[in-house]
Amino acid sequence: MGKSDFLSPKAISNRIKSKGLQKLRWYCQMCQKQCRDENGFKCHCMSQSHQRQLLLAAENPQQFMDYFSEEFRRDFLELLRRQFGTRRVHNNVVYNEYISHREHIHMNATQWETLTDFTKWLGREGLCRVDETPKGWYIQYIDRDPETIHRQQEQERKKKQDLDDEEKTAKLIEQQVRRGLEGKELETPVYTELNRENKEKVTFKLNKGSSTSVAASSQTSVLALKMVEGAVKRAGAAYCSGQPKKKKKKSALDEMMELEEEKKRTPRTDYWLQTDIIVRIVTKKLERKYHRKKAVVKEVIDKYTAIVKVIDSGDKLKLDQTHLETVIPAPGKKVLVLNGGYRGNEGILESINEKRFSVTITIDSGPLKGHKVEDIQYEDVSKLA
Repeated sequence: MGKSDFLSPKAISNRIKSKGLQKLRWYCQMCQKQCRDENGFKCHCMSQSHQRQLLLAAENPQQFMDYFSEEFRRDFLELLRRQFGTRRVHNNVVYNEYISHREHIHMNATQWETLTDFTKWLGREGLCRVDETPKGWYIQYIDRDPETIHRQQEQERKKKQDLDDEEKTAKLIEQQVRRGLEGKELETPVYTELNRENKEKVTFKLNKGSSTSVAASSQTSVLALKMVEGAVKRAGAAYCSGQPKKKKKKSALDEMMELEEEKKRTPRTDYWLQTDIIVRIVTKKLERKYHRKKAVVKEVIDKYTAIVKVIDSGDKLKLDQTHLETVIPAPGKKVLVLNGGYRGNEGILESINEKRFSVTITIDSGPLKGHKVEDIQYEDVSKLA
């Protein structure tokens, strides 16, 4: 019976089975052939091609082992350099990545019996830095590429040159400061006693009449000044006591602004549930038919729990506020403020700011009716039923 057609189901099945890694016990490294089962491997070992390969290996077994060892070492280090670079990595991680390729050299065909022996050999040869930890052996590739070494030397030379330039600049500044200080002599203050060199007495000669008139006039001016100051103080005190300060009458705009400031100062609370508002069920612990469904809050229990009625089915559920979220209607619909300074006020939704997750409403009830409030967060407002 001839071979199956390339597109026959049997041929396709064989190609699918031959993909990927298979059992190592049915792999022949000399012929580089992977068998799928024990019977196939037995047939391969009895074939003439396999017997010829064994005769070639028997003539010089060391040559074949050296060849496979060199191929394994070269491919392993190439994978370590290309994928992991000079990072410290567990040797088993690199080995698992290496054997994931189907056409790889098996360690059974090399001079190393275990991965630990191969890791120690890499350390002895100076190809990698190896260290043993409680988690196993770690390896780090030593890059001895001439271009890499030249690039590292250039970086170190540039870094050293930058440091030298900084040191030269610092020394130059220090020399300039020293030269500036040397040119100036610090003047120290000298303290001496106050001695009068000329001990001559200074005398004034005035007429008797003029002296008395000057003294009298000075006394009169001083008394007059004191009397004027006393009169001014008494007049000011009488005016303040007799006429109380009039309070400035506040306008409607001022009262509204004060009320708005007071609203803004009102602290937020961690509960927001209110009756007659529309909410959305967000919990996934219930049946799937209730997820993302809208409901009306019929009753609030202990501020944090609500009894809601599902709009579609009419079912009543008892849910915590963490399982619910607010509903933002279209502009022009009525909403209720649930938290913050404007809690409890009804309003008309004017616009929605999607970038800031906030809305703008116009108060429709209470003393602030007609007042426009901006930048109210989504979670602080919900649609009215």
